[in-house]
Amino acid sequence: MTAAADASEAAELLAAVPASRRVALVDPRFVGHVHALRLGLTDPRFAAAAIPGALTAQPEARPALLRALRRAVVAVGAGSPVAPPGAEPVTEDRTVPGRLAVALDAEGTHVQRPELGSLTAAVPTGPEERVAARAAVDAVDDEAVRLRSAVKAHDGFFTTFFISPYSRYIARWCARRGLTPNQVTTASLITALIAAGSAATGTRGGYIAAGVLLLLSFVLDCTDGQLARYSLQYSTMGAWLDATFDRAKEYAYYAGLALGAARGGDDVWVLALGAMVLQACRHVVDFSFNEANHDAVSNTSPTAALSDKLDSVGWTVWLRRMIVLPIGERWAMIAVLTAVTTPRVVFYALLVGCALAACYTTAGRLLRSLTRKAQRTDRAAGALADLADSGPLAEAVAAVLRRPGGGFTAPFLAFAGAAVLVAAALFAPYGSWLTVGAAVLYAVVSGLAVSRPLKGALDWLVPPVFRAAEYCTVLVLAARSDVPHAVPAAFGLVSAVAYHHYDTVYRIRGGTGAPPRWLVRTIGGHEGRTLAVTVLAALLTSGSGFTTALTALAAAVALVVLVESIRFWVSSSAPAVHDEGELA
Repeated sequence: MTAAADASEAAELLAAVPASRRVALVDPRFVGHVHALRLGLTDPRFAAAAIPGALTAQPEARPALLRALRRAVVAVGAGSPVAPPGAEPVTEDRTVPGRLAVALDAEGTHVQRPELGSLTAAVPTGPEERVAARAAVDAVDDEAVRLRSAVKAHDGFFTTFFISPYSRYIARWCARRGLTPNQVTTASLITALIAAGSAATGTRGGYIAAGVLLLLSFVLDCTDGQLARYSLQYSTMGAWLDATFDRAKEYAYYAGLALGAARGGDDVWVLALGAMVLQACRHVVDFSFNEANHDAVSNTSPTAALSDKLDSVGWTVWLRRMIVLPIGERWAMIAVLTAVTTPRVVFYALLVGCALAACYTTAGRLLRSLTRKAQRTDRAAGALADLADSGPLAEAVAAVLRRPGGGFTAPFLAFAGAAVLVAAALFAPYGSWLTVGAAVLYAVVSGLAVSRPLKGALDWLVPPVFRAAEYCTVLVLAARSDVPHAVPAAFGLVSAVAYHHYDTVYRIRGGTGAPPRWLVRTIGGHEGRTLAVTVLAALLTSGSGFTTALTALAAAVALVVLVESIRFWVSSSAPAVHDEGELA
């Protein structure tokens, strides 16, 4: 920390700091909580941030800061705002950092201003104001606020009342011992994998241990995010780990349960894959709807207004959060049922609970979409196109054909193609080329569905329908094949493809766009993979060839997707965010 006598000296000192380093300006009269300074000056997610009397800039925002500071050498002395001509201050903060924040905003560099709540951050100009500011600091427990803010504002019932009351203290313990959120996330993954291994033993003792370890893994899963918020340790690697490990843990546990059941003579692989498919499709409904509507214009509806009104009634908020079977409730249910029942009962409960949750959430989203007058933006339509995961076949169709006009043609075409495909997989003789023909038709119809921008009221349904068609086709063909280990191989394939789809979601959320088109084309797109699986089923109708082919396809997809995903998330272009996660 270096003190500057005036703005001119501050500009010289900043210019001398290496360009790769973050810098901060703090008014020497500043009075406030230490955590207020942490929030304003140490959060890595924003190029520039400010609180009253303090301003910080990441390397990418430093040139703009230096330009504004050099202008301030004259402007501050004259008592006028440090901003380009015509720009008006948007803040009461008249200190040098406050004026510079106005200048950065006016120049086009967004300055994040974190909510401080009960925390104090002030620059008193006289003795009385200083006494009042110090009294305000003494009146609020900085550490208590920091602990409270480590917990997500909106979480599930089980997490809020059974995990967070003590996990926040675990997070503080970790912070004081220098542990990072990534280390806690990795510990959560390892614990879940041990739980899956315990379930795979197929013994009652193994099931009890698996249930306990799964709950411990969830506690650590909550702790990593709370540690990130408590210590403001947000990172690109943390974003990737947090975004993907939850799914890896859950799917690994499903596989462990299926292996344990098989040791006892009960084959539940179809149920395990069905639970994974249903859960993934639930999530893509949420992702697709949110991406389609979060920046829509005139985005209101009577259904949304009713939901907002219900938010004022506390018990309805918790009831609606529990109905969707969020991750806390879901993992608690899985853990308890694993310990006291059988894997088959666990999967039956999962399928019923997730199906009811899916019906509830999808019905609400349909009502909102049909009753609102939203105008979808080009960005939202582009996000839906990325989520559709269309490959070369669909692109070729879209290049030569255009779907008919009409607000509902895209979801109708997607649903019709998916229905024909899944029906053929279910009812045509196994290995029939009729299923291959249905897959070809599905590829054509899928291309038609995305041949125009997805701006209709229900066009957000297109990606979920494509996910359901692909996953369900793989599940049905593997289950009907009667080939040894075909369903576990299909489980691996769907896991690899689902990882790609989740990765796409989190890249879009981070503001960096979808995975590169070469990756989507290399792994075939949803329609290409579906067609490939139907062809393999028609060609390899006997022996273990179908299992081998599914395993090879799963390995190839996983290898390509993981290598590109890891390359992206550890690169400098990845967003430095810690994902807050979905309730589900």
